Order: sequence, then C-alpha cells, then structure tokens
Amino acid sequence: MPPSARAQQSRPRPLSSGCGALDWDTCSPGDSLLQEGPGCSERSSGRAGVLPLWGPTRSGRHSTPLPSPPLPPGLGLPQGTRRRRLLLLLLGLPAAAASLSLGLGLAGGRGLRLLLLLPPFGGAWPEEGLVDVEASDHAQGRRHQRLTEARPAPHPRSSPPPPSALRPEREHFRRPGAGLPGPHGDGCPEESRGLEVRSRQPCRVGRLGERAHPAGPSPTRKAAAAPPVPEAALAERWESRRAMERGPGGGDGGKPGPPVRLRKRKSELYRPTPGGAAGRGSAVLGETLVLGLCAVVLRLLNCFMVQTSFVPDEYWQALEVAHRLGYNILNAANYGYLTWEWTEGLRGSLFPLFFAGIYKALHLLSRDDVQWLIWLPRVAQALLAALADVKLYSFAKRLEDGEAAKWVLFCQLCSWFTWFCCTRTLTNTMEAVLSTLALSYYPVGGRQPGSRWKCLALVALACLVRPTALIPWTPLLLHQFWEEPQKSHLLLHTCLPLGLVTLGGSLLMDRLFYGQWVVVQLNFLKFNVLHNLAAFYGSHPWHWYLFQGLPAVLGPHLPFFIHGCFRAPKGHRVFLAVVLWTVAVYSTLSHKEFRFLYPVLPFCMLFCGQSLRQLKRWRPPACAFLLVANLLPALYTGLVHQRGTLDVMGYLQGLCQTTPAPASVLMLMPCHSTPHYSHLHCPLPLRFLECPPDLTGKASYLDEADRFYADPQKWLREEFSNTASLPTHLAFFNLLEPDISSFLAAHGYTKAAMFFHTHLPQGRTGSYIYVYKRNQRRLWRQPEASWHLPGSCLREARLLHWTAPGQPHTASGAPLDVSQQMAGLLSTSFFK
Repeated sequence: MPPSARAQQSRPRPLSSGCGALDWDTCSPGDSLLQEGPGCSERSSGRAGVLPLWGPTRSGRHSTPLPSPPLPPGLGLPQGTRRRRLLLLLLGLPAAAASLSLGLGLAGGRGLRLLLLLPPFGGAWPEEGLVDVEASDHAQGRRHQRLTEARPAPHPRSSPPPPSALRPEREHFRRPGAGLPGPHGDGCPEESRGLEVRSRQPCRVGRLGERAHPAGPSPTRKAAAAPPVPEAALAERWESRRAMERGPGGGDGGKPGPPVRLRKRKSELYRPTPGGAAGRGSAVLGETLVLGLCAVVLRLLNCFMVQTSFVPDEYWQALEVAHRLGYNILNAANYGYLTWEWTEGLRGSLFPLFFAGIYKALHLLSRDDVQWLIWLPRVAQALLAALADVKLYSFAKRLEDGEAAKWVLFCQLCSWFTWFCCTRTLTNTMEAVLSTLALSYYPVGGRQPGSRWKCLALVALACLVRPTALIPWTPLLLHQFWEEPQKSHLLLHTCLPLGLVTLGGSLLMDRLFYGQWVVVQLNFLKFNVLHNLAAFYGSHPWHWYLFQGLPAVLGPHLPFFIHGCFRAPKGHRVFLAVVLWTVAVYSTLSHKEFRFLYPVLPFCMLFCGQSLRQLKRWRPPACAFLLVANLLPALYTGLVHQRGTLDVMGYLQGLCQTTPAPASVLMLMPCHSTPHYSHLHCPLPLRFLECPPDLTGKASYLDEADRFYADPQKWLREEFSNTASLPTHLAFFNLLEPDISSFLAAHGYTKAAMFFHTHLPQGRTGSYIYVYKRNQRRLWRQPEASWHLPGSCLREARLLHWTAPGQPHTASGAPLDVSQQMAGLLSTSFFK
C-alpha cells in the first residue's frame, strides 16, 4: 500500500451520522470483531469501541458529532492482519473503559451519563430493551434533553408501505429493531441495527446482509448506489414486524399482546414541573385570584376616599335618570328630573338602566335609604374598575411577559387621574372599563383567534354606553382587519351579525325608554359634530389636549410615557397610534374636557410600564417618585377639591323631615352644580337654574343661568314678585353674596350654614357655598313709646312664629292653641 494511502487510512475521520454509527453494528450477528463479516469494512480498523456522543440541544437542533480521538503514534496498522487488529483491540478496550469511567466520575449524574445495553456477540437485542443516551454539550455547556423512545405503535395499515415511505420523515432515537421497514422505521437494514443517535442524514436501504450507508457521500470515498429491495422481502419484513408488535398472543387473527411497559425514570430532570399544563393552570388561577382580591380592596378604598364632585354628568347622565326610572316607571313615587339631553334623545338608556336595576333591588329589599342610593352605585363601579385592572395586567402579560405586566399594573394603580375617576358614575368611566376588558381579548400577533367575538362584543357594548368609544378602537380594528387572512369571513360571519344584534338591541331599549323609535347614535353625531352645539358649554383651542389635557391627565407619568414611547418594541406602535389618533380627533372638536381622554389612559400605561422595565439602576427612585407625586394630587382631589356641592346635599337631606310645612330650596349656582333627587330621595321642592343650549336658532339666546348672572337683583324681583312663593332656603357660592345682599336682608334671609368647596375658584364658582334660611317676619316690633303689656301677652307674642301661607306655629314647630292665637292677635293689634 502506498505511504500516502496508509497515512490517509490512519488519519482520524469523523464518525458517520447515519445508521451504523458504531463499527460493531455493521457486522453480521455471526461475525466477531476479529473477523471480517459481510458488512464490515475498513472503517472498523482502529476504531472499535468509539461511541459518538451527540444529541438534541435545547433549541431542538443537533450538535456536530464529536470527532474521534486520534490514534497513538505508531498504531496506524495496515488492514488485513489479524494480529495487529487483536493488538489494537487489547489497547483500545482499556482506553475506552478508562475514558468512560473518567467521564462518569466527572459528570456526577447531571452532565454525562451513558447507559449502554450492549448485545452479546452472536446474540440479539432483547425485545423490551431500552437505550438511553444523555450527554452534555461539552463544547457549549448546554444541557441536553433526555429522549426516550417507546415501542412504536402498530401501523394502522395492514399492507406493507411502498418503498418511498421507507425514508424517515423525522429524526428520532431508535431502539434495537427500529431499522425494520415500517411507518416508524428508517429503512436501515437489519444488519446495521444497534445503538442509533439522532442523525441529520437518512439512511439508504441496501440488500439483506449488506451495510447501509448514509444518504450523503462519504468523506473519504464516493458512496455506491444501493440496489432496490425486492417487494417480496419488504412484505416479509413488514409481516414479521407486525407479528413482533402484536406480541406472543397475537397472530393474524389473535388478540394483541400485552402493552409494553417502559422503564420508570427517576431523574429529577424529567419530573413534572410547575410550568406544566396542570401546574401552570393552577398557578395562573392562584395569581389571578390574589391579584383580583388586592385590586378589589384597593378600589373599594379608592371609592370611599373620593368624596368630591368632578363634573355634573356623573349625576345627571346616570344617577338622576336611574332614580327617575327606578321610582317612576317601576311603581314608586312620582318625582325626578330629566335634562334636555334626554328629552331630545341624545343619550342611550343602557347605562342608566344598570343603576336603575340597583335602585329597584334596594327598593324591593326595603333598603332604599339615601346613603345606600349614593354609595352602592359607586361600589359597583369600583368593582368594575378592579376587574379592568386585572384584565389590563393579563393583557400586558400576554403582550410581553410577567415583568412588563407588573410595572404596567403598578403605573395603573398609582395614577392620580385613575384614582380620581375610576369609581365615579361617568359614562367615560364605563367606556374606559369596557375598552380595557375588550383590550384583554384583543388578538396580538395572530394569537387567541377565539377571543375575537368577546373583543368585538365588548367594543359594541362600549359604543352603546358612549358612541365616542369607537374613536380609540378605530386603529385597533383596522389593524386587526389588516392582519386577518380571511377578511370576508371576518366581515360576514363576525362583524355583520354582531353589528345587527347591537343596533337592534339599542333600538329596542331606546324605544321602550323614549316611547318612540330613536337612533341616539345618530342624534349624538348631529349634536356634537355636525352642529357643534357642545361648544355652548365651553370651547378651547385645538392644541389644548396636546399641551394641557394630556399632560394633566398623565401627571407624573408624562416623562415615563415619553421614554416608553421610544423604548417600546415595534409591536406597541399600534397602541401609540391609538393615543395619537384619539388626541387628534378630539382636538378637532371645540368642546374639550379632561375626562374625554380617560379611556386612552390604560394604553398610556403600557408605555409607562415599558419605561420602568427599561430602567434598571434608576427604577427604585422612579417608583418612589411616582408614588409620592401621584399620592398628593389623588388625596387632594378626592378629599378636598370641589367637595362643597356634596356636603350641601347632606345638609339638605335634613330638610326632608320638616313637617307640617315642607321646606323648599333654590340653587342659585351654575346649572347642574349639585346632584338632585338621587342624593335626597324625598320629594322636597328643589329648583335650580337651567341652561339648555339654543335649539331654536335664535341669535340673542340666553339661558336662565346667563340671565340670572347678568342681573341677579332684577331676576329675583321678577321671579318672586309674590313674596309668598319665596323658597325657605337659598344656596349659592360666596361670590354671589354681595350682589344679592339687599334682597336677602329685605326678605329676612339669614346665613344658616357654610361649606368649603375649593381653594381654586374659577368663573362663577366660589370657594364656599352659603345656605341662607328665611326667618319668618316677626309680627311685632319694639314700640318707640314705652308700652306696658301683660307679661303673658308679651311672652306669647315672642313665641309666635308665622309661616305664610298656613297655620301659625311656635318656634319649636308645635301648633298654637286658641289662647296662643288670641295672644298673637292682641300683640298684633298693639304693634301694627
């Protein structure tokens, strides 16, 4: 043999990754390692006992086969000499045993563990034998997954597969005997069965008794084309394989044999982890339960710590309408008041019906006390806000991970504006709750396609409560439609049926409420957009939301929101588009309010949470800053700012029990400054200044409130020309007192109570609310001359307290008897 060929033969070559990876499994069962069997080749020289160790990595790929160790110098023996092969075997076996012992000792049970069940020479592998290969990727230090191959299930087909089906469709570990043709085999011949490791190259099937080579060319020689296997041999193998799988009790017509029992694994690496299906479900349920309880406790505390008023709509678009529904239509006392919006059909009846059901339940349970009527709707709103907090956390966790969701929830809970609004009975609050619930079911990245119905149904429900809910959801719905592969199916089978059901339900409810067919969504669009009549209640420049509205709503979260917009992943761009789109649309309308931006605040919290997640070193001081900076405005606006309008209603509640002549109250304040019968729950005569917009088109239109503040004295003289119709109590802001002081003194009004309202008075709103009570004019006065009257007459005259019209009463409220009335008449005749 030439020296070059001898050197090339002695040079170490990489082991084959196909069938017959070991040298002994290429030999026939009757051949020994010292004899050349029909399947043995030159590869068996100098390489006996070398076991390639590789397996699937953590990412599912296969590591490169380990190169065989180089032979010691001088042992490159030529082929054909049995003595030299015997010497090689004697030297190689101890070296392999030493390497195996060293590997087992260093691994310690977690890294390298090799269990080889070698078949005896000339014997066969046991039928229930298992081969486990567990190796660590010593090059990268990765831990391999442990793979176990059970006995393949019998193929459902009874006929042998075609030759094209013998090539394996996927790579797997095979136990001895897996080389037989079949649906789970790899097409390797029976002679090449043995310890098999995952291979990237499938095997080609050769003739019986001939070694099968990998499908790819050999690194040292060109692979010869294998002749095809006869169909008869394939059928014979297939039948023998099926007979082996049926077991000893199963023939062609027999029953299947006993199931194969696999060896139970005791390694800690393969025990069920808490992240499994059952463990993960219980963990998620426990986390949701704990989080929900904490959110409920926090929002209930939030509910009882907000004792101020925000805007009139939290009463006049919800509670006052519900009180009239619950105590008029549902068989109760006939009193209440509806503003012009309900007479013109601009508002939907779904939101007030929610609170009317609460009122009616209290009425049926005989628990309709005024305090229950005030607090129970707010408690219900607080529970809904807690549910929205949990759903926002779950959506952020699905969008990113648990770390990001934790900081998103933290930003949501410590937001001062959320604290200020989330427990109020505003349509904007319910819109924000339903939008957050819909967001939790929004498909992200093509995931959760089954939640599309829930998402769209909640969006439709939010539009019934307030049609402006469609504004922030327009970019999200368009994005979902763009990502949807089956657009026609989405439109025809989801959006169309849901839209018809929503519109039909709205028409039916409003028909029952208004007594006629009304499309409130269309009327709402006409009033606020086409006719722009909302500007009657105030207008702002187009940039108000950008420089005042959004910064005030975000408050201390503003820098974190800006930082999060730049650091958020690309998947968050659609949510940033929601915020920008909503601000842009609302900026085109003249009438602007802070509460209009509240439904997009949860979208902003997604970016604030991303900002806190990115901050590593500065995260603790940033969290402390957010807590302190949001706590101060939350407590001030919830306990101090604008609380006078609610405190004065508590004072007026005591007038409901006045008998026999009931009191009457006139509110000389900007229209709808205070609640109405929902906070009194008694038919007390109560009047306020009305301010409906100009629905007739008059150029010089002035509402009642404007005419009063233009000249208060004139309005009072014209309205109460008959002094008998004067109310017993007047309530107004302290700014009005100098303008009507002469009227108060002329008609006997004195200050009865004073309530703090705000430190920041603005416009017609003052810092205090005064309540003046009319003292009935005493019918006697001290004469200029010294009159000596009987003591009894003077004493009874001082007790006299006239109320017009009606029977005279004493100051204590008891009716006068005949003697007292005669004394009163006597004193009147003296001091006329």
